[in-house]
Amino acid sequence: MPDRPQDATPVCRRLVGRTAVVTGAGSGIGLATARRLASEGARIVAADIDPVSGAAAAAETGGVFVPTDVTDPDQVEALFRAAHDTYGSVDVAFNNAGISPPDDDSILTTGLDAWRRVQEVNLTSVYLCCKAALPYMRRQGKGSIINTASFVAVMGAATSQISYTASKGGVLAMSRELGVQFAREGIRVNALCPGPVDTPLLRELFAKDPERAARRLVHIPLGRFAEATEIAAAVAFLASDDASFVTASEFLVDGGIGGAYVTPL
Repeated sequence: MPDRPQDATPVCRRLVGRTAVVTGAGSGIGLATARRLASEGARIVAADIDPVSGAAAAAETGGVFVPTDVTDPDQVEALFRAAHDTYGSVDVAFNNAGISPPDDDSILTTGLDAWRRVQEVNLTSVYLCCKAALPYMRRQGKGSIINTASFVAVMGAATSQISYTASKGGVLAMSRELGVQFAREGIRVNALCPGPVDTPLLRELFAKDPERAARRLVHIPLGRFAEATEIAAAVAFLASDDASFVTASEFLVDGGIGGAYVTPL
């Protein structure tokens, strides 16, 4: 099994002077990304529903914290307004907040309330964040929006999380359409599609069901879950001018899952 990457401060400084809004910044991929973008010079606006972890992320990255329920249109509008009022621009929007609750399972057992809650947090929130960020970026004539989808948006899984899967498929389709619609205005929109990532959420889910974890792990050609820092590196690339010709894409960072027919023993 390949070794996990060693954390290192990147030497590149591609985002100096740019304002990056990160939702779900208090933990997991969001926190790793806030750290990475800050290390590349971005001014961080950390959004999270948890006031403790969100404030800690902002303090660590030298940014500002805006408590945000991403399903609330007024709070989302206030988030991007705060970013612009504080720093004068909205250059990067990493719309990352999401949930994967245990009552979202097979379509045969998942209730309507669970379905709707996941759709609100994972899909409607991305719609709201894009809707709020785009006017600032249009006035600037530039911007990068990165929406967190998932590898399950492009392939099926027998270990179903039906509403999660459907929500991420919606994020992928919406990102593609926005990327095409606003390309001529200098705004890039991409869907980041991570494979399984070693985050507190994943550990909580799989610690309760080792068999389910094993069924997932065996299908990853690299033989391990991703580190959050590896996903953050992909976000930093998509946010930067190094990705200046990348828009309306499904950007897979999945350890080879999407390309595998048979995985190595």
